Amino acid sequence: MAPTVGIIANPVSARDIRRVIANATSLQITDRANIVLRVLACLKASGIERVVMMPDNGGIRHHVRRGVERSRNLGEHEFPDLSYLDMTVTGTVDDTVRAADLMRQQGIAAIVVLGGDGTHRAVVSRSGDIPIAGISTGTNNAFPEHREPTITGLAVGLAVTGRVPEAVAYAPNKKLVVRINDQAAEIALVDVALVTERVVGARALWKPETFRELFVTFAEPEVIGMSAIAGLLEPVKRSEPGGLHVLLAPTEEAALTLNVPIAPGYMRPIGIARWQRLSAGKAHGPQITSGSIALDGERELSFSERDRVSVMLEENAFRTVNVAAVMDYAARHGLMRQAGQKERKRQVS
Repeated sequence: MAPTVGIIANPVSARDIRRVIANATSLQITDRANIVLRVLACLKASGIERVVMMPDNGGIRHHVRRGVERSRNLGEHEFPDLSYLDMTVTGTVDDTVRAADLMRQQGIAAIVVLGGDGTHRAVVSRSGDIPIAGISTGTNNAFPEHREPTITGLAVGLAVTGRVPEAVAYAPNKKLVVRINDQAAEIALVDVALVTERVVGARALWKPETFRELFVTFAEPEVIGMSAIAGLLEPVKRSEPGGLHVLLAPTEEAALTLNVPIAPGYMRPIGIARWQRLSAGKAHGPQITSGSIALDGERELSFSERDRVSVMLEENAFRTVNVAAVMDYAARHGLMRQAGQKERKRQVS
């Protein structure tokens, strides 16, 4: 059976308070639709005939449909057959969660995700063993790698059609699991931050004086957001075991101060008390007795001194399409080569 690829495009990512306090831009709906069209064209070019997409009321579906129809009217047929999931659209993160759940049930071969860290976290929470390929369209985008969507779409197609071996095409990823008492576990793909403010309020983190503790799955010095703190202290690769645990403090009490881009164009001094490597499989309790917990940069949970809180790193938690490895394999093995007209004529004769 031919593989089907799913696309989940968040029409409202990158619209939090960091857009106000930092010099960040926001992708328009037409920009997001054009990204989807580029991905669709490359999926078709790599052999994908069917794509299923999450519906939305934000306008992406309308613009994508116009692009597909324009191509069809010109006789180009450069896009695969596109359909939409049968689901109610709420305009909330529940759409992303529901779409990922339905795609898992339908046996989708891979999911292309357009959004920020929060959107990718929502997809992973329900996608199971389906590999995902991230395209950055959010505010703080530590998890989805910054890459031209054309290449991401091409790599996904080459991977799911089996032209690249699975051992090359897919990479394992780490995640953080957060539990409060007996409630259902929550996950983070990049970082878990504990802050002193109990009220969730504006969910995005942007007040450094409240930061107290940070757990990360990987730490890259060229990203922005909370994980940038760890990345500028001790880089940890996505592919290597373990993560990093950082204890934070007010700058006037800290052992050292680190100047960090915690949002686009938003540099702030962060007080560092100490840090250490984080091993997988060991539960850690918070150093503060009450506050709130941010998952991948957005406050989701609050806790008090009466709550039991644990944070644990898990390895080999989910898979992503290894775009760089796929394209390297494709180049080295000539997957994109075709015989020229002269050679084809010689073979026919």
